[in-house]
Amino acid sequence: MKEILKDKGFQLSIIITTIFIGTGIIFLFWGLVDYSSMLFMLLPIVLGIAIGSMEVRKYALLGAISTTILLLIGIYIPGFSGVICIVMAIGLVIPFLFLGYVMARLFKRYKQIKESNKLSVLLLPIIPFLIGGPVEHFFKTDKENVVEVKTERVFLYSPEKVFDAIKSVDTLDAQKPFLMQFDLPIPIKCVLEKEEVGALRTCHFKGGRLSNADFGGGTIVEKITAIERGKILKMDVIDYNLIGRKWLGFKEAIYYFEKIGDSNCKLTRITTYTSVLTPRFYWQPMEKLGIKQEHDYVFNNLEKDLKAQNQ
Repeated sequence: MKEILKDKGFQLSIIITTIFIGTGIIFLFWGLVDYSSMLFMLLPIVLGIAIGSMEVRKYALLGAISTTILLLIGIYIPGFSGVICIVMAIGLVIPFLFLGYVMARLFKRYKQIKESNKLSVLLLPIIPFLIGGPVEHFFKTDKENVVEVKTERVFLYSPEKVFDAIKSVDTLDAQKPFLMQFDLPIPIKCVLEKEEVGALRTCHFKGGRLSNADFGGGTIVEKITAIERGKILKMDVIDYNLIGRKWLGFKEAIYYFEKIGDSNCKLTRITTYTSVLTPRFYWQPMEKLGIKQEHDYVFNNLEKDLKAQNQ
């Protein structure tokens, strides 16, 4: 360990990585770059190129990877991001950092670049990010991706009973799906002011087990656009404040109640949300899984409440 800590390449890689990743974090919270491929792919690639261009690099890659992980974990402390998102980001950033490192070594083999330990030279690869990130942010027209998540479950109660139990919930307390054991926001109650179009329904959340005291909590305010007992409860989201999740937005929440047989109900919950995270192939499956687990939690609580009411 002492050998690693005293290694010049390891020390220099820590400095370079702190500058590169630190710049990305600063740009992000100054609003100069999006939660996009520029941040999650281009920045680690150019960082890897810088590390791979060093003359002394025995432990340089180790220094870059460990520093990147520590910096990403560090943004959890002030509540800028949650555990799940940080783990996902690490899983995306590190492979691209390694890709940049391999690219630099290939360039060196074919004499396309010269090795250097000069900090001023090693910082040059960050220039494409310094230019590309803000350009993408300020000139991008389609910043949000609209996604729909649907969950269905059959309850052994009439649609009217299911409707009455879900429209307004004083306390949600049920078995939590896997991701809610970490830091997904946990709904604690939903209050409907009136049973009519135009009325507001406010859902309150608290942070998950691994969240900071207030991180992950907040509210979602919905406006009723269609309501018919035992058939439909449709709402537009007019305001939301889920702390720490500025990349997610919510547009619509719908409950459909369908009579099955003589006295059962198939409940369909649809959530329409927006996201600015890219690349979509990486982030969207986890986003949809997280929302689906929120649905499952609400359905688990609904099942518990219906059983208690009909005992």
